[in-house]
Amino acid sequence: MSIDVPTTGRALPELHPVRFIGANGEPADTPTEGLTPPSPSTLLGLYRQMVLVRRFEAQVTALTKQGRLATYPSAAGQEATEVGATTALGPTDWLFPTYRDSAALLTRGIPVAEILAAFRGDWHCGFNPYEYHTAPAATPLATQTLHATGFAMASKLKGRGECTLTIFGDGASSEGDAHEALNFASVWQTPTVFVLQNNQYAISTPLREQSNATLLADRAAGYGIPGLRVDGNDVSAVFAAVSAALERARAGEGPTLIECLTYRIESHTNSDDPTRYRDSAEVDHWKRFDPISRVEKYLRSRGVLDDAGNEEILDSAEALASSVREAMSTPPDIDPTELFDHVYAKPRHSLGEQRRRLEAELAQAGRR
Repeated sequence: MSIDVPTTGRALPELHPVRFIGANGEPADTPTEGLTPPSPSTLLGLYRQMVLVRRFEAQVTALTKQGRLATYPSAAGQEATEVGATTALGPTDWLFPTYRDSAALLTRGIPVAEILAAFRGDWHCGFNPYEYHTAPAATPLATQTLHATGFAMASKLKGRGECTLTIFGDGASSEGDAHEALNFASVWQTPTVFVLQNNQYAISTPLREQSNATLLADRAAGYGIPGLRVDGNDVSAVFAAVSAALERARAGEGPTLIECLTYRIESHTNSDDPTRYRDSAEVDHWKRFDPISRVEKYLRSRGVLDDAGNEEILDSAEALASSVREAMSTPPDIDPTELFDHVYAKPRHSLGEQRRRLEAELAQAGRR
């Protein structure tokens, strides 16, 4: 089966990121690249989800410090990118996340216990990918970009009309897998949206020490695809940019690279000490661009949100936090033989033998 490969334009993105709402909640006076901001009702929904996500992140981080989870990579401060990008997806589109994208999983509707199963050591992936159209969160850097591109290629060949969206970081963008995925997606014009979540650090390596590019979105020109840089702390800009990119993909116009400029407020994981590679003044600077407070101010100034409405949202966030505590207080029911259930579609004899030996050991220990 042959596929026509159209030629795409090579326009460098604007130096200033696309932004609709400024840090103080006022309308921004910056280029918008022809994007359409979300409606007030949609923006209110995005704000609500960001509040829920932040409370979720805070609760999970607290539980990790208590030893209830083995590890957790917080996305606090990055809520606008996670929520804005994921909300733009259609119900049949597929998300290919990383280990830091629990906020995106929550936005996708995945239950908290299933999101956190891997961090607690219960499962490699605690949810059914087909139920939520979401791939397992990838820990190896940039591997999910290849998965998203390959899946999109298969969807294109089968004429299913699905788009894929993958989230990856500035550090992951330096990996060979990311290059291969972007190049393949461009050549074959797969319906893939690449959301490059530039949070300034690859663990402890600052962006200035891993790339000499003025903008990471500049790389799109080298692949012959559209590139866009948006304020990753402005949820309206992220939602608008990803929505437009998905429309392009659905129309058969191929992939888009979107760089979302944001910042990781918390440590890389609970085992990381960020004070060894960045100072508090830098963190305080970025807190001025908080993605949630700016939208709250904007919505209040336009009469879309009032005290009563905000209180209801905060109550919902506390209910979510309570559900997280309850889920993590419930001991998991783990069957060791599940180790063999999802290795091969057609079970192999050698694994069957190993399973039988394990069952015998468990029976001898009184666990079967």
